[in-house]
Parts: sequence; structure tokens; C-alpha cells
Amino acid sequence: MSGASKILNKTPYGEQRENQLVARHAELVRRIAHHLLMRLPPSVQLDDLIQAGMMGLIEASRNFDGSKGASFETYAGIRIRGAMLDEIRRGDWVPRSVHRNARAISDAISEVEKRTGVEARDHDVAAVLKISVDDYHRMLTDINSGRLVAMEDLGVGEDVFAPDDSERPDLNHHRSRFQADLAEALKKLPEREAVVLSLYYEEELNLKEIGAVLGVSESRVCQIHGQAMARLKGKLMDWHQDSNII
Repeated sequence: MSGASKILNKTPYGEQRENQLVARHAELVRRIAHHLLMRLPPSVQLDDLIQAGMMGLIEASRNFDGSKGASFETYAGIRIRGAMLDEIRRGDWVPRSVHRNARAISDAISEVEKRTGVEARDHDVAAVLKISVDDYHRMLTDINSGRLVAMEDLGVGEDVFAPDDSERPDLNHHRSRFQADLAEALKKLPEREAVVLSLYYEEELNLKEIGAVLGVSESRVCQIHGQAMARLKGKLMDWHQDSNII
């Protein structure tokens, strides 16, 4: 934040500006909370998400610097969502078995694709894991049902998607590299998996709505989504092992 912005936020006008921003974007908090809630187990309460999101919105109103080029809604959306994700992680409701299975699937997909040079199919991954295809599908469903599935689950922190910070050229360089690698990995996804991710993240459809579009069951969409995320995570393995952002 620039020095002028810091001074502004200490004045009555600055406080009034913060209050106006919070009041104007309170509905954004509810919208993001409802969107996340569709992806979470019943143990996560809407009120908890909204409370955390409002704290993120207040923080955004205090720290926003319009000279960086991003709109306040874009900046606030990132901070609101980040605050909600932090609250969810603090709850620690994700079973360890879910994390283990997610890692095992990503590793298996990566192993198959490195060995064969083509996309790993369900029966290929199941064979590496030494389980039946039905059991593999159940693992995918449990992963999607048992944790928040988002781009953050690729192992890269929320700051990767934050507006550029001219005072951190090193961080900007990491963002640019990650975004380029992610874009390349997305291009290599099987068509159906790419469609599911596009409908889920860009069009913001829920799993049931995507199933209606593709003509498959909601549970099958859940499996496709989980496999797409596992495949992406495998393709971005270097970011898990050697990155200052994760």
C-alpha cells in the first residue's frame, strides 16, 4: 500500500471509505459463502463462513490500493475466499485418509502417464493402486465429498492468484511461472475433465447442474472432477516439492 493510502485510512474519511466498501460488498461475502458451501460437508456452517468472510472483507477494505490496477471486488473476493478457506482449515475436519488417498491417486496418475506417454484411464490408475475400478471411483467420491476442492488444493497458496505486488518482483515471477504451468497442464487434460473444470470454476455450476449438462450422474461428475484435480496436481508436482509459494 502506498504511503498516501496508509494516511488516508487513518483519517475519518478513510474510515468512512472502509465502511462504505464493507456495506457495498457484504452481499459478495454471502455469494462466495453459498458457492463454497455447495462443495463442503454438512459439518461446515454457513454462518461460520460468512463471519470469516466478513473479516476478510474488512481487511480488504483497509488494505486495498486502487493504484495497483485491480478492482476492489476482485481484490476483496480473493481476501474473502482466503479468509473462509483459513477458517475451514482451522476446523481440521478432513480425515487423514482423504489426504493420503488424494496423494496416492495423484502419484498413480503421474506414474502411469510418465510410463505410457498417454493420459491415465480409470483402470490404469486402479491397477497401480491395486484396487478395483469401483473402489477407485469410491475413493474419488470420498475425496471430493470430504474436502474443499479448489485450485488451492493443487498445493499452491492463495497469494498466487492475488493482484500483482510491484514491491515483490520475485513473487510476481513465481505467479507468472505457476500460471503458465497451470495453463499448460489444463490444455493437456482429457476433454471431459477440462469441460467439468470449466463449468465448475468458470461457469460456477454445481455438480448436479454439470451432470445435467453432460448427461451423467452427479456422482460421476464428482469422480471426473476429483480425477481432473488429481491429474493436475500430478502435472504440477514440482510446485509441491520446490516452491516458495506453497
